[in-house]
Amino acid sequence: MRIKLLVILSLIIIPVFFISSCEKTDGPEELQAGKLLFYFDHVMNDEVIRLDTMMYSNAAGNPYLVNEIQYFISDVTLYKNDGSHVTIDDWKAIWYVDTDLPDTQYWQMKDPIPVGTYDSITFRFGISEEKNKSLMFVNPPESNMFWPEYLGGGYHYMKLNGKWKDTADEIRPFNFHMGIGQIYDANDSITGFVHNDFVVHLENSGCTIQKDKTAAFVLTMEVNEWFENPHVFDFNYWGGDIMQNQDAMGTAKENGHNVFSIHRMLEE
Repeated sequence: MRIKLLVILSLIIIPVFFISSCEKTDGPEELQAGKLLFYFDHVMNDEVIRLDTMMYSNAAGNPYLVNEIQYFISDVTLYKNDGSHVTIDDWKAIWYVDTDLPDTQYWQMKDPIPVGTYDSITFRFGISEEKNKSLMFVNPPESNMFWPEYLGGGYHYMKLNGKWKDTADEIRPFNFHMGIGQIYDANDSITGFVHNDFVVHLENSGCTIQKDKTAAFVLTMEVNEWFENPHVFDFNYWGGDIMQNQDAMGTAKENGHNVFSIHRMLEE
């Protein structure tokens, strides 16, 4: 287990359990509930990412470093094999993650989850069109994720900031920012918007929720996947800023389906 993971998890006071089998419960099932917890992990080539260090290279051959990663996930949903599901919709149903803020890197969801066996878990990367409203966050750090009104409003889905070395060996900054895209006419006037949020289907995420227990998952972002699969993302081609380039954001969105995985499940 990585040292960083051990240190942060040791600070969590709440009891954390992954339950892999059923137990006998008393009373109506609708009165029996457990909880769900995500710990967010950020890796590069399956190793804990080292920030501010020019030691990585993507599939396009761009040497690069990452300064910080900030993003939202929402609409976490657990599915049963009969088609029923439970969606996290409490007052913190939209969760902010920041590599500079350890407290944001674990999410104890407040919603009670009915006991039972669930086949899979999904979540939305970013915020849906219905929920992504300007000024709904009034305090930082979430409020700092605002997306300019003239570009569609609401909030960034992600800020992945860093630097890359171009073909002339010059170090250039990049702002790999995802959010609402724009459609432009021949006069560079905005004629429409594209909502680039997407649902991530997590493989190997089945679990059993038991009464008064917490099913805890480590949700891993493989950062290099943003630039590799299924499309090779070349900073020398796309440049350092993509928030007004829907083609670039669309490429990032398609790559994003391969970025997340359930890294491990924690046991009592």
